[in-house]
Amino acid sequence: MAIASHSTPSFSPSFCSTRTQITRFSRFPSVTLSQSRSNQTRSLTRRLISSRLNSSKFSDADGFVSPGNGDSPYELQHDFSPQRQRRGSPVYVTLPLDAVGPEGRVLRPKTMTVSFRALASAGVEGVVLEIWWGLVERNEPMVYNWNGYWQLVKLAGTCGLKVRVVLAFHQCGTDPADRNWIPLPLWVIDEIKKDPGLVYSDRFGTISTEYISLGCDTLPVLCGRSPIQAYADFMRNFRDAFRPYFGIIITGIQIGMGPGGELRYPLSPSQLIHARHTEFGEFQCYDKYMIASLNACARDIGMHAWGQGAPHGTGSFRHNLFTTSEYSPWNTPQGKFFLEWYSGMLLLHGERICREAETIFRGTEVSMSAKVAAIHWHYLTDSHPSELTAGYYNTSERDGYLPIALMFSKYGFGICCSCFEMQDAVENKRNPVGSPEGFLRQLVLAARLCDIQLEGQNFSSNFNDMAFEQVLKMSKLYTQGVEKRPFSFNFVRMGGKMFESRFWDRFTRFVRQMSDGKILRARLNSVGDVRLKSLTRAAEVGLYY
Repeated sequence: MAIASHSTPSFSPSFCSTRTQITRFSRFPSVTLSQSRSNQTRSLTRRLISSRLNSSKFSDADGFVSPGNGDSPYELQHDFSPQRQRRGSPVYVTLPLDAVGPEGRVLRPKTMTVSFRALASAGVEGVVLEIWWGLVERNEPMVYNWNGYWQLVKLAGTCGLKVRVVLAFHQCGTDPADRNWIPLPLWVIDEIKKDPGLVYSDRFGTISTEYISLGCDTLPVLCGRSPIQAYADFMRNFRDAFRPYFGIIITGIQIGMGPGGELRYPLSPSQLIHARHTEFGEFQCYDKYMIASLNACARDIGMHAWGQGAPHGTGSFRHNLFTTSEYSPWNTPQGKFFLEWYSGMLLLHGERICREAETIFRGTEVSMSAKVAAIHWHYLTDSHPSELTAGYYNTSERDGYLPIALMFSKYGFGICCSCFEMQDAVENKRNPVGSPEGFLRQLVLAARLCDIQLEGQNFSSNFNDMAFEQVLKMSKLYTQGVEKRPFSFNFVRMGGKMFESRFWDRFTRFVRQMSDGKILRARLNSVGDVRLKSLTRAAEVGLYY
């Protein structure tokens, strides 16, 4: 495309003028690092960050069963004495997607009880509880039903487990036929039917109902509230409902920021299934609110033609990396303008939610985090096309994850990411340009530079000994060093297979290895062999499943 002026237009993703009612900021948001650091450390960190900004390449529920006769109330099951503190990395287990049913009740409460007891006996630190916007605020705006989740939190505390909560503002599953289908709140769906522009759309007109488009973040499109206001009201009501458990049972909160709970744009439907390693994805910027923002930014730099969508020649999820060239316009002036805007809008969306969450949960003694997607299947190419369409401006010439880590650091957030069990040697057999290990190395470095907590997670539940060993290996990229950095691992997810004897033996050994060979549970001081006790309880859980 011809350029209107001889000089290349400069662009900063200020999004973009007063038309969009958003304050201008520099290319990446400023970050206030920890006040307790020495000037020398702060200077070194700044130099390291500066050296990384332009490159991504480097070496990769009525009626619970009582937990047992004579058990004390939940408050007494948590021992915070120095002896209780772990020397290693705690392991959490994510609960089943259907832990709480559509009516807000815990499904299979007896199974949950014996499962929690087995996890506690294995030395697991706690459970990850996903709390769904579509279930809690299901029928009417600002009418919340926390009952099922409240019961699970109380049960976890009774069993001596901590709880890491995930506030999920996205849709679960692909359609109503999905076994674990959890849509957005019904009243939100009604608003989407009135205005389809509230959800993302690609250039072919394919819409995604997974998550509300960030293009309308601050507009009163949800029964008089903006999406950011709706998320904030939900977080505030959650805080008030669960405040007695904060810092005692509930010790962490992960805030959902996009599809899959991750800070990203939607992936193409087939990227989520079997052929993701050959697909680019599609830019999700064609709903009326995103297009309006892009138009405003293009007009601000006098390039009106650039405001119609992604540059021509963009890769498509209908194209295969091995039969066509990479995303070709990524290194052109228009391509850079578009990618700055597209990734910048995502970063701004994350910052808006972080700002609300930090204010709401300030002083509650819980850690906060957010999740970044592990888009690794084109990592070894120059343009990283599948990362670009997901909203990460990460190429061979630019680091797309450090700005996100900087933003999280600014608000005291940790970062969570999956694929810790994946190996390049295995991935490259079917996809020679993918690199889950390379992606993780880049993300881990960003977390270390910004001094933020890291939460690991597995992508697949098909675990063998090699997978557990790989998690241990990748976690050391973050934990090793003079400073003892806080790392934890979320195992996804609890189910019948997990408690089968062969897998359970592997899993409990993994938990011991993550905690430096020590099981520091307050309730494991009874007479008898710990491993035998754990296996017995796992067998009991297997009967329920």
